[in-house]
Amino acid sequence: MWMNSFSRITLPALQRSTSTKALWALRSCRRPGEAAGPLRICHPSMQIRGQKTMESVPPPLSHHVVRHAQALHKERMIEVEWEDGSCSFYPFTWLRDNCQCPKCFLDSAQQRKLLMVDVDVNTGVDAVEVTDNKVSILWPDQHTSVFDPVWLKKRCFSPAARQTLQEELFLKEHYYWDSKLKIPTANYEEVIHDDKAALDWLIALRRVGLVHLKGAPKESGPVARLSERIGYLRTTYYGHTWEVTDKNMAVNVAYTAVKLSVHTDYPALRYTPGVQFLHCIKQAAEGGESDMVDGFHAAMQLQREDPEAFKTLTTLRADFTDRGTDYCDFLLQSKKHTIELNAEGEVRRINCNNATRDSVLDLPLHQVQPFYRAYRAFMDILNRPENLLTFKLEPGEVVTFDNWRLLHGRKSYINKPDMMRHLEGAYLDWDEVMSRLRILRCAVQQNDLQKTQKCM
Repeated sequence: MWMNSFSRITLPALQRSTSTKALWALRSCRRPGEAAGPLRICHPSMQIRGQKTMESVPPPLSHHVVRHAQALHKERMIEVEWEDGSCSFYPFTWLRDNCQCPKCFLDSAQQRKLLMVDVDVNTGVDAVEVTDNKVSILWPDQHTSVFDPVWLKKRCFSPAARQTLQEELFLKEHYYWDSKLKIPTANYEEVIHDDKAALDWLIALRRVGLVHLKGAPKESGPVARLSERIGYLRTTYYGHTWEVTDKNMAVNVAYTAVKLSVHTDYPALRYTPGVQFLHCIKQAAEGGESDMVDGFHAAMQLQREDPEAFKTLTTLRADFTDRGTDYCDFLLQSKKHTIELNAEGEVRRINCNNATRDSVLDLPLHQVQPFYRAYRAFMDILNRPENLLTFKLEPGEVVTFDNWRLLHGRKSYINKPDMMRHLEGAYLDWDEVMSRLRILRCAVQQNDLQKTQKCM
């Protein structure tokens, strides 16, 4: 289904990922501090232009065998030795808190029943034994906990195991790109009806931030249908879905025919929509080309070239506002960092919208000019020709993209009576998208396993 080399090479490898391989996610080979150059794809097990590099593939999870388990009373940990000679360590308190017995855990909901007020955080261990390849622990209150080796191995506390599991759960690795990107492309109907196609789409959306879907009906409705494939769409003050046309008395500059600078949508909301769909129903007679830029890639360039500007945009907050009447009347106000970092200091979200950036600027006088200097420096990087990806949506195409990461804009356009530009849009949150991705991955892996067993 994929129409370019990136997707043909990368996504099949990614969709087969298990927790032991998920760390080898798709990576960009352009790192902070690296000189500009052609972007490369660096997945260690993929085929790239005829050259194959190999990674060591650990045994399947089902093959984990416990050789020995013992209590380290001084360290207050259980040591589990695996068949390959490696060891994992599990704190007493964590094991007691996560007992999997019916009294402590509701299996049908996969939720803990044991209350924290009933957990002795200083508990010891009376006995440990390995029975039928499972680790059994007898606690001082004579309660017994039994742990499956696959469950334990997946939750190993080693740095490498933790990083692998976090990558599997959240797909944090990104492919950073510039104007040379070959946009991943999929078939709309295949995504709607085929789990593997839908999984490939969502993985690419997470990794690259941008996927085109072709072959959608040239009428209103496909974005809602696509949202239902995931779960449900995000309703905002512009409605469940919204029509992008040139309107009289427009309540948003997007509803005009003028040029739109690259921006993220809805920073005026406290919780910005994470994903956006735009479906082209009709295109303008002239103009209307779309611009997109990888905001994370641009932020790293700013950090490398102008550290002071980067610090300014990650520490000083801008004010955003949005008001009007559409789905209902609204008056929004928020304060956000232009470049938002997570607890590890990594870029988490871009909040940048020139149209809704408020004239209110809640900064001390001496910080106003530094803010403007930094903001202009970032905008200059975002608009560099080598960073800006330009394309023209055709009727029946849906562009799906990461609204926390990508900035999008539009060239001005001219309508004619028989060629009136008409797009339909919808928002989703990343929680729903990642939930569906995980469910699809489990379903596809289970289906692949069943096919393999039938062939044996």
